[in-house]
Amino acid sequence: MCGIVGVVGREAAAPRILEALRRLEYRGYDSAGIATLVDGHIERRRAEGKLSNLAGVLDATPLPGTTGIGHTRWATHGAPTERNAHPHGTPRVSVVHNGIIENHADLRAELEAKGQVFETETDTETFARLVDQNLAEGLGPEQAASAALKRAHGAYALAMIFTGHPRTLICARQGAPLAVGYGEGEMFVGSDALALAPLTRRIAYLDEGDWAVVDDAGARFFDIHDAPVEREIRLTAVSGAATGKGNYRHFMEKELHEHPVVLGDTLTQYLDPMTRSVTLPPLPFDPAVVPRMTITACGSAFLAGQVGRYWIEQLARIPVDADVASEFRYREPPLPAGGAALLVSQSGETADTMAALHLLQRHGQKVVAVVNVPESSMAREADGAVLTVAGPEIGVASTKAFTAQLAVLACLAIGFGRARGTISVDDEAKLTAALLELPANAALVLERDEEIRAMAAEVAKARDVLFLGRGTLFPIAMEGALKLKEISYIHAEGYAAGEMKHGPIALIDSAVPVISLCPSGPMFEKTASNLQEAAARGGRIMAFTDDLGASRLRAFAERVVVLPRVGAFAAPILHTIPVQLLAYHVAVLKGTDVDQPRNLAKSVTVE
Repeated sequence: MCGIVGVVGREAAAPRILEALRRLEYRGYDSAGIATLVDGHIERRRAEGKLSNLAGVLDATPLPGTTGIGHTRWATHGAPTERNAHPHGTPRVSVVHNGIIENHADLRAELEAKGQVFETETDTETFARLVDQNLAEGLGPEQAASAALKRAHGAYALAMIFTGHPRTLICARQGAPLAVGYGEGEMFVGSDALALAPLTRRIAYLDEGDWAVVDDAGARFFDIHDAPVEREIRLTAVSGAATGKGNYRHFMEKELHEHPVVLGDTLTQYLDPMTRSVTLPPLPFDPAVVPRMTITACGSAFLAGQVGRYWIEQLARIPVDADVASEFRYREPPLPAGGAALLVSQSGETADTMAALHLLQRHGQKVVAVVNVPESSMAREADGAVLTVAGPEIGVASTKAFTAQLAVLACLAIGFGRARGTISVDDEAKLTAALLELPANAALVLERDEEIRAMAAEVAKARDVLFLGRGTLFPIAMEGALKLKEISYIHAEGYAAGEMKHGPIALIDSAVPVISLCPSGPMFEKTASNLQEAAARGGRIMAFTDDLGASRLRAFAERVVVLPRVGAFAAPILHTIPVQLLAYHVAVLKGTDVDQPRNLAKSVTVE
């Protein structure tokens, strides 16, 4: 999940690297560092903690040089200390690395036997010392790097600089994203286009197993067998404009208030408001005949996929399996001939989901990526891509990207239903109309902010919280619990309301808030009955409902927040917003780091 940057430039590298790392800090903020070539020799500055700490170090002891590499870390091997901060290396080579070198222990033992003395516990230092050993044995930088890459097993994106080679940088990727940027007489390397956008719009992506030699003359690419290859230079659509918080306290708060616009922008890609119909994007499979589908993802994206499973099965009558990507890979499910899959990811770089993509393709499944980054690895490697229009999401806890994913999955479910003849033209018009009303209704939910803040003041006192929902609101209950855990560090669980008496009801007492997603509709009476069972045992009932449900729930609920009345189809998208707002306000009251919660990173590019 770490972020890496490299520059072969015409002006001081360190300030440019620092600015690029700021755009990558969502990938990790345990520590950070920069190394440059100064008069042909490697110098570095590192700091524990957030990037601001490194900025302070650079202010105190500036780092000259026009060629350099930088890193912002999410720790995998070794504690998040300055000593373990990247770049790692020796007087001959310095390396930054995103990923895991799985055979680092064996390589370390071998290198120690040859006299290499290690300073850290990191797997990255093992790779750096492997390159150094090759240099010590007489190989040049290109040969030393290539030989080391052939010995390293695992997932990695790497960038290296070498003493005595002031205009050269070598980079490589295997299972983790990496891009090369082309400037005017200068070159750049970055984990993604977002980091490079202020520097250049001309980007080439390394394919799996590629490595490249980057200098001020350009880039030479090689495949895993060292054969020269060409990689297309394309113009990135990612903006180089600074991504700021505006007048909001946190990126998460800003992104929560972008729900209405994001829903509108995403839905207008696929819905025609005049005809109230869905226009499906080009797909690599025919939804009219596909026998079975698989949805796989991680984190909040998986919960969006769970809602998508309900919708597709209900509207299109296609059997759907939904799996956490890290489990799907090892479950070895039977996959039918002609089957298809949807992979859901904000970044399009999630390691477990990428591995699931490759597994699905090996088994003949046609894979469509639902992603927010059109130039991501997932979008490029899948058989097709369906884009959300959430814009950059900087807060680690996904908010607007999640509702955009739900919006796309809702459109696909309607489109699949029409393709299969399982819903009528009138059904399509009604469902489409419900989605088209969502941006306005989302804005109305945001007007309930003060009521949700008041609820948060009570939830913030709790040690344990239960979220309950039924049907498509069950995954949204899990999303509410996940958000609360992620940013407030309060233990929370999301349950299907009918499952509560099969175990979770044992947790309920007067100290446990029970937060229910309970709009009027076909599941209301059963959910209300489940809540009364919790109230009878002292549970503190707090409900999100509509005007029809409010009168019934106020008889026993401590707090009721009334949301706009929508049908069951649109309810999970609308109810996402208040549970995310609730988590945000609880985290603010508890004083946690809302945008960069402990131990988490935005883009999980390691298993």
